[in-house]
Amino acid sequence: MGKATGFIEYERKTAPGRNPAERTKDWKEYTTKLPEKELQIQGARCMDCGTPFCHTGQMIGGTVSGCPLYNLIPEWNDLVYRGHWKEALDRLIKTNNFPEFTGRVCPAPCEGSCTVAINDPAVAIKSIEKAIIDKGFEEGWIAPNPPKRRTGKRVAVVGSGPAGLAAADQLNKAGHLVTVFERDDRIGGLLMYGIPSMKLEKETVERRVNLLKEEGIEFVVNTTIGKDITKEQLKEEYDAVILAAGAQTHRDIAIEGREAEGIHLAMDYLTRSIKGLLNKSNEGVISAEGKNVIVIGGGDTGADCVATAIRQGAKSVVQFGKHEAQPMARKGNNPWPQYPNVFELDYAYAEAAAVYGDDPREYLIATTKFVADEHGKLKELHTVRMEKTYLEDGSYTMEEIEGSEQIWPVELVCVAIGFSGTDMPLASHMGVDTTARNTVVAKYGKYNTNEEGIFAAGDMRRGQSLVVWAIHEGREAAREADRFMMGETKLP
Repeated sequence: MGKATGFIEYERKTAPGRNPAERTKDWKEYTTKLPEKELQIQGARCMDCGTPFCHTGQMIGGTVSGCPLYNLIPEWNDLVYRGHWKEALDRLIKTNNFPEFTGRVCPAPCEGSCTVAINDPAVAIKSIEKAIIDKGFEEGWIAPNPPKRRTGKRVAVVGSGPAGLAAADQLNKAGHLVTVFERDDRIGGLLMYGIPSMKLEKETVERRVNLLKEEGIEFVVNTTIGKDITKEQLKEEYDAVILAAGAQTHRDIAIEGREAEGIHLAMDYLTRSIKGLLNKSNEGVISAEGKNVIVIGGGDTGADCVATAIRQGAKSVVQFGKHEAQPMARKGNNPWPQYPNVFELDYAYAEAAAVYGDDPREYLIATTKFVADEHGKLKELHTVRMEKTYLEDGSYTMEEIEGSEQIWPVELVCVAIGFSGTDMPLASHMGVDTTARNTVVAKYGKYNTNEEGIFAAGDMRRGQSLVVWAIHEGREAAREADRFMMGETKLP
């Protein structure tokens, strides 16, 4: 695959980002493209490793190793190297319904388990993937391809995020009549309202949704199951139902002063910002303009809040994390092919450094209380530094450092500490069993719930996870729903 000595001869290059200080003045995607010739060179770095781990898609040490979609990565790397772009596209879409999404927002566990990455920088798999699908659209190779025959079976998909869209796409390909229900005003779920435009422009999402419509999928927005349509109606009108409504129950922070005005859940903040941009209106937008902003939570959602606040004109932005900074290189307890837990300067942090002069992250810090002014508006936040001690069994303890208390002026706080499970009113209405983690009980690989004909997939089943896992589960749930309706299945 690729050039036998390519990984020795060529250095890794990825698509560069636009100038951090300049790109904060707009909401367009921050990445750029590599020249086609350079992409072919990067494809040449894919070594003939014999046993490629990049597409294994397994959980090791609590994190994903390789691609959960089992993308045929060495094959399309080799085809790009040889200039066979159309053939590379054919191999890419064989396993991945939406490479234009994963090529933009996936953290690329495939690169973490790349064999070259044992000693050298990994093959630039993500950049090549994005280039293949973008070229496919540019060249007109991707066009509506509705099924040639219909089975007469009807399927309802609840939720239009990556899991729901993948399930709908697969079932439509099998010839079933598919209707996707979305409670929001636009299709896309997390892809539309959870990921900011500078990472995933909404025209990219709408382009795919329009393609799915042309292939025969029906989309119904502003519809809440249990309110606008009932479980009984779904079971009467459809032969199978797939629940793919995501993990939408946010974790909140329960400390003194939480009721102060100016404290918001991160996803609410991001969603309102995106809706404001799409609607070309500031109505309902939570603005950071001229404010000191603190983001509580060190993950990707927190980083997106940082980038959004910068574009809104925040006076300052700081992000709190409860853990220490990641090491510059893999530690002994994080060996290849596990996902590499190493320090990275994500797009948002590069932007903050360019605008404010420093990386906005504060580590090993805990918020102890919020303080409001006489009008109930947030004015300050109190913190204490923490010391983390690892125990012999791998667990750890956290203790406050005496005398490390600090007061931060702040007018806007975004709480980005994750999600605690799925939409329980929906699960309750549908009569499906749930776990202590508020996820729907449905065995991995089977996806069937305790209710006959009702399946669950994506974050609703597995909990908060990656877009690539959502697509994986949507595809597999579609396969099992097809088997349930037809007695057999040809879906992968």
